[in-house]
Amino acid sequence: MFTHFLRGIHILIVLLFFPILVTPQELPIDTKQAYQYFREMQNISLQDNGKLWGISFYGPMLFADPTTRTIVANQADLEGNLTKQGEVFIGKLPVEKNIANTAMDWSGVKWTMIIWPLPEDQYDRARIMAHESFHRFQDSLGLPATNPANSHLDTRDGRIWLQLEWRALKEALRHQGKERRHAVEDALLFRAYRHSLFKTAENEERLLEMFEGLAEYSGIKLSGRSEAVIVDYIATQLEKNEGKESYVRSFAYVSGPAYGILLDKEKADWRKYFKSTDDLGLLLQASLSIKFPEALEDEATRRTKDYNGNALIEAETERENAHQKRIAEYKARLVDGPVLIIPLQNVNVQFNPNNLQSLGDLGTVYPTIRITDLWGILTVTNGALMNSSWTRIYVPAPKNPDVRLLAGDGWTLELNAGWKLESAERKGDFILTNLK
Repeated sequence: MFTHFLRGIHILIVLLFFPILVTPQELPIDTKQAYQYFREMQNISLQDNGKLWGISFYGPMLFADPTTRTIVANQADLEGNLTKQGEVFIGKLPVEKNIANTAMDWSGVKWTMIIWPLPEDQYDRARIMAHESFHRFQDSLGLPATNPANSHLDTRDGRIWLQLEWRALKEALRHQGKERRHAVEDALLFRAYRHSLFKTAENEERLLEMFEGLAEYSGIKLSGRSEAVIVDYIATQLEKNEGKESYVRSFAYVSGPAYGILLDKEKADWRKYFKSTDDLGLLLQASLSIKFPEALEDEATRRTKDYNGNALIEAETERENAHQKRIAEYKARLVDGPVLIIPLQNVNVQFNPNNLQSLGDLGTVYPTIRITDLWGILTVTNGALMNSSWTRIYVPAPKNPDVRLLAGDGWTLELNAGWKLESAERKGDFILTNLK
């Protein structure tokens, strides 16, 4: 295990100081196809011409193969880690960088990174490229990346009122005039009532809709679909996402585009004035001068009958029973049982947003997650608990705390030099500490 650790350090040194030369025969990424996709994104940006957000979507991009860590980029980096080959630049991503669809800083450049292969469908491909490109420049718009918990969306009532909101939004998209206005009013009423049930809901949902919701809205807008097809696509997504395992992170990918498109129809220039404190739902409410009745709960409950609310409540009640069993299992492993406490300082993270499980004030369980930090690389395949402030993550206590390649129930930790495990305050727990 220690030999493996030293080999990792050696590889890292090579990556930092020498370009990685990869022959065409070895490349798992088709460079001609990659170049075609770069041109597609460039054309998407040229056609937009700054109309959406007043900024060019095209910029530094790279495609990454998750198995070999091979990357193909559209431009050179600033530290000489990429080698020009034809119209593209090739290399390998160091192990401390997670591979995901995201924006990232590496080798002196802020990149749009997308996992290879990209979708074969040109519209989905354009959507992903534009979505991730938005993340690269969103800070310049004053819309920073955020990671709110939204744990209320893992509760029975949170899920019920979210899905009722989506059903009303779907009707709003598929109708016009008075019918659309009525459906929008219903959606906003269900949304307002949900927010009244959970004190942090309004702000946390707003933050994630600003982050992932606006990115997905931008991706769909620039996907090349016609306006009519876009409306139908979003309405279909609202329907397809009902009953999903988790909404705590994924809901914004659905809600954001729906509100964005409805705002386009009511107030076409809303993006020019959008700021980080704005709420998409409240903007739509203001644009239609919608006012809610004082008896919010009574009116919201009354309107559920128009959206098959009773069947939804029954289904979510059954789901909640099974969910509580899973929560009890996670608490037994990650809270009540002996754990390893890992501090987060300079975190780079990769995870699936569709399967997260909230433990309320304790944090959120990530069934699968890969984290790189100053201490090394953590790979989790059977659940880790992230606290709400993203300052600590918990996994079951290691089988042997005295080795460099640590392992436990569903996780491994490749530990860097200068770090060790010490006994924590509670008997049986360990905490990762810096020797310095």
